[in-house]
This record gives sequence, structure tokens and C-alpha cells, in this order.
Amino acid sequence: MAKLYSEKKSVKNLNELQPSEETVNFLLNYSKALSVINCNNMKFEALLN
Repeated sequence: MAKLYSEKKSVKNLNELQPSEETVNFLLNYSKALSVINCNNMKFEALLN
């Protein structure tokens, strides 16, 4: 799933970036399932799926 983006691409306008619907749905579902637990001075991340 990991991709390497080593080449820099010039983007004239950030409004030109159009993510696919699949990408948007993946990020939304990931953010809904992510839980961050603060305990003392530590943070624990858990995926609740």
C-alpha cells in the first residue's frame, strides 16, 4: 500500500489536485476508526475496526 513519491512535480495551482473518490473514502473511514488515547505523557493510537 505504501507508495514512494521521490520525484517532485510542479503544481501550478493546488486547486488542480483532484483525489479520486476511493482515496477520499479511504481517508474518511480511516479517520473514523482511529482512536488516540492520552495516558500520562504518552499517546497511543488504535484502529477500531
